[in-house]
This record gives sequence, C-alpha cells and structure tokens, in this order.
Amino acid sequence: MVIAVKVGILICVCRRRNQTDSRPVIPGSKFLTLAIDKFLNDMEREKPIRFTDQQLRIATDNYSNLLGSGGFGTVYKGIFTNGTMVAVKVLRGSSNKKIEEQFMAEVGTIGRIHHFNLVRLYGFCFENNLIALVYEYMGNGSLDKYLFHEKKTLGYEKLHDIAVGTARGIAYLHEECQQRIIHYDIKPGNILLDRNFNPKVADFGLAKLCNRDNTHITMTGGRGTPGYAAPELWMPFPITHKCDVYSYGMLLFEIIGRRRNLDIKLAESQEWFPIWVWKRFDTAQLGELIIVCGIEEKSKEIAERMIKIALWCVQYRPELRPIMSVVVKMLEGSLEVPEPGNPFQHLMGAVTVAHPVQESKTYNTTTISSGSSVIVTDSSVVCATPIMRKYEIELASSNV
Repeated sequence: MVIAVKVGILICVCRRRNQTDSRPVIPGSKFLTLAIDKFLNDMEREKPIRFTDQQLRIATDNYSNLLGSGGFGTVYKGIFTNGTMVAVKVLRGSSNKKIEEQFMAEVGTIGRIHHFNLVRLYGFCFENNLIALVYEYMGNGSLDKYLFHEKKTLGYEKLHDIAVGTARGIAYLHEECQQRIIHYDIKPGNILLDRNFNPKVADFGLAKLCNRDNTHITMTGGRGTPGYAAPELWMPFPITHKCDVYSYGMLLFEIIGRRRNLDIKLAESQEWFPIWVWKRFDTAQLGELIIVCGIEEKSKEIAERMIKIALWCVQYRPELRPIMSVVVKMLEGSLEVPEPGNPFQHLMGAVTVAHPVQESKTYNTTTISSGSSVIVTDSSVVCATPIMRKYEIELASSNV
C-alpha cells in the first residue's frame, strides 16, 4: 500500500510538471522514467508466475529428481535457466475437487504475501494434464528430520532460533496480512529450513483467509494433523486463529524434547510428553527433564523459557493462549513469561496412552460432527492423543 501511494505521488508530480512547466524536459527525467519502469516490472515479478507443463518438464529434467511424496502429491527438485533452484509440487489427490481446493488455498494465501519466514511461491501450472505449485527450494528439508532421527545435529541455540523464526512467520499470517490467514496445519513437517537453517512455514493446503472483523469462523469437518490440531477443531464450535497457537505449542514441545510428543518406542516415558512436561514443571522437577532431554547447562534457561511458553500455547481455552506476536517477544526474552496454569486439567483423569495407528489415511469425527472425514497427508505414525480419546475421537484403521 505504501509503495503504491509513493508511485502515485511520483506520477502525479510528473503530470503536474508537464502541465504547468513549459520548460524543456530535463535530462534526469529519462532516468526517472526508467527507474519507475524497472520498479513496476519488479513489482509484476513479485506475483506468482503461470508456468506451462513444458517449462516445468525442462526445469525438473522431466521430473527425474524426486524430493518427497505424500497424500498431497509429489515434490521434485528443479532449476531454471537463470540458476534459480525450485521445488515443484505436483498435486494429486483422491478427487479433482480436493486437488482444486488445495491449489486455490495455496495460491490464494501464500501467493499474495511475502515474509522471510514463509516459503516463497514462485508460481504455478494449471493445465489439463498438470496442476503444480512452484516454490523456492529449501536446501535442508523439513524440521522433523532433525528432531525425530537418532542423530541430533542441531543444538538448542539453533533450535531456539528456528522456534523464533517460525513464530514470526505465523504472527505475520495472523496479525500483519490485510486478511488474517489461519494455517491449520502447523507441525515440524511443514517447517522448512533453508541452507542457513532459517525456518519457513510451508504447506498452505488447508489455510483459510478470514476478515479481521470476523473473530470466529465456522467449519464443516475437521482440519489439521492429529496430535497437533487444537481440541476445538474436533468439536462443532467456532474457530479462531488461536488453533494455530495451540499447534505451535505442540511443535514447541517436540523442539524441547527433540522427540515426538507420543512415541511408544521411548522406554523412559510411555506418557504423552506435554503432560509429562507439565508434571515436572508443576512439581519443580525440571532438572529431570533437562537430563532426559539431553539439554546442556548453557541452554537450560532457554529451554525453561520455551517450556513455559509451550504450556501457555496449549491452554485448553483458546482465549487463554497468547497471540503469536507476544509469543515472539517471550521467546526473544523481551517480555517476561508468566507462570502458566495447568492446560491438561480436563485430561488428568484419562492420560493412559493407547497404541498408535500406523499410517492411517483418514480420521473420523462421527461422534462430534456429522461424519466428517479429512485426508491426513503426513506419512508418519499418527497417534491417538489424550485429547482425542477424551472426546471419543478414534482414528480409522487402514482397512475400514
């Protein structure tokens, strides 16, 4: 908006000079015109570009370099003639409607905004034989591979930086865009890392635009990934952007522990990790947590701050969760973190962990809403969390 106003002022000034000044054109005006032309051309390039199938085939060497795949489709590495590396996501799904919904969600949200901590959408292809999205290439992949693999290569200082950058990206979506954008699927697999390990929020296939005047939105069916989705997403209640805050809190727990929140393979704890953390915090036994999670002494203060922030983010009542700009300030240390209350009080009587369902493709919310079903695009283990069991939400087995 500010840039547009400046351009308008420059154009008006130039017109007024032409109307009121009969003197010859000064030599510098040509350079001014060239500068404005270049500026406008650069602005045009900021918009997503429409690519052809042929252009993407050339860039990806006929789709020969596979980066990954899932329920959403397949991602290939590509490089344009100017040397720009890209990731080309070829959309596939159970129906054309699902593909079109994801395409419109991504182009309609990330296609119109720019932020250092949001993955850049360069363009798209929409043809009869190909629907694809072209993103900036992220050299270090997604955050989950650095949290859940045995080889922990990232220290807590870097993980803290990743947590801060991710929070900034979400804060921009919620508080700085002309229309608020709710992501609905914040999780480690959707946080991509560039070659310098700067985090960028990705995968806007479930995202929604909403006017700032509308404090709540009504949804039909569930959204998000089990284990990260806020409890209100499983119930027929109005939804706010605070559901992203909850998901971020669950992500923060996994950064703290460098493990999945529910992992039956870990001998030291068969308990849901967020509740296990709360119990240690509530009984002043964070020292045990520091040892179990392998946190170095120099990172102890950072970890304790992140624990309190995570507990605030996952408060059961959405209005108790902080907005993301406040989360950023608390993470940076410019704002004191108050003592959080128990976010799991409603669950403390039902915290027994059920066995996970391996690679479920759908989950049903038939006890909550009228048989709504959502595709789960993550190929990792999907676990029934205490919140899901509290409200009798069950994961559908693969043979249903």
